[in-house]
Amino acid sequence: MSNITIYHNPECGTSRNTLAMIRNSGEEPTVILYLETPPSRDELKKLIADMGISVRALLRKNVAPYEQLGLAEETFTDPQLIDFMLQYPILINRPIVVTPLGTRLCRPSEVVLDILPGQQKGAFTKEDGEQVVDAAGKRIE
Repeated sequence: MSNITIYHNPECGTSRNTLAMIRNSGEEPTVILYLETPPSRDELKKLIADMGISVRALLRKNVAPYEQLGLAEETFTDPQLIDFMLQYPILINRPIVVTPLGTRLCRPSEVVLDILPGQQKGAFTKEDGEQVVDAAGKRIE
């Protein structure tokens, strides 16, 4: 059992790149397909608190429920926004990664490198062709 968890959407390139970087560090994380198995209210609140971000910062804006529910309006409370995320998990931005070194929303995907306990085992190039780790396993800035 890994000490790394990723809240993952396999349809998302950023999420796929993040998962691949975790695996490139020699770890096989616990993968939670959060659209199928959303976190509980308490889990979601803990993830937000552990990331040190606002509830609104976790909202995914470019999905249909965001527009349909009028979530751009600043009139919603944090508990209401959490209700919407639990009702429509697509509203939860991803990927969220939890490691012993912290919890982060990994956008861009290389943010995961800041919280991985292990070094990258080799070069890593994102799906779009951007190289983010060199052959020695060092992050390319």
